Amino acid sequence: MSALAGKRIVVTRALPQAPALAKLLEAKDATAILIPTIEIVPPQSFQPLDKALKKIQSYDWLILTSVNGVTALRKRMEKAGIDAGLLRPMRICAIGPATKAEIENQLGLKVAVMPEEYIAESVVAALRKQVAGQNVLLVRAKVARDVIPNELRKAGAEVDVAEAYETILPVNSAAKLKELLEGERADAVIFTSSSTARNFVALLPKNQSPKELLQGTALASIGPVTSDTLREVGLWVDVEAQTYTMEGLVAALERHFAA
Repeated sequence: MSALAGKRIVVTRALPQAPALAKLLEAKDATAILIPTIEIVPPQSFQPLDKALKKIQSYDWLILTSVNGVTALRKRMEKAGIDAGLLRPMRICAIGPATKAEIENQLGLKVAVMPEEYIAESVVAALRKQVAGQNVLLVRAKVARDVIPNELRKAGAEVDVAEAYETILPVNSAAKLKELLEGERADAVIFTSSSTARNFVALLPKNQSPKELLQGTALASIGPVTSDTLREVGLWVDVEAQTYTMEGLVAALERHFAA
């Protein structure tokens, strides 16, 4: 029997992505409680992305750092009547296997580079020696760290950054979280990005400290960047995935409860 059997685990991912993680947990006989702390919405302006798409054939590299970015890019290309075939001459970098799979499935394109670790610093390490004098398009969320564009520019690349989506607080999640905290406590809360961590804190009731509210609940992070954010916003990290994927996170959580 899995160490996760019977455990109540909160999934904070956006609703479109949450079921896949819930399925992994339910396969271990855990109960997944979906309380999204982020909602994916279009950016305030598509102007930078539309401008980039008009000159898409001038880029040597395309970097995509999330599944959400792939979906948003595909939809914007379809709206502009741009065939994905125009992107084939470019070299494409995906930050991790989930993003790579969506690039292949949604755009029908091959990924040339996927770093060993699925974080911005590893993207830089993988590309630094390949991009001097090259034109790079980075498609990402509105709020994101500037590690990739800053470091690749230092390496001699021309980098355009295009926001394809942004994350906001879901309307009903504060009430759902309050109801959870007032009832049967969860055994763990899973965080899959810095945005999920920041917004989770924003959704917590303000009249009690997080340590009081979450006593006896393990906080699980998908990787070091998310872990750093959890600590920055006054939370803590009980579990951190060794492999920065949904499967790696579930495995780490299972090891935690088996200990």
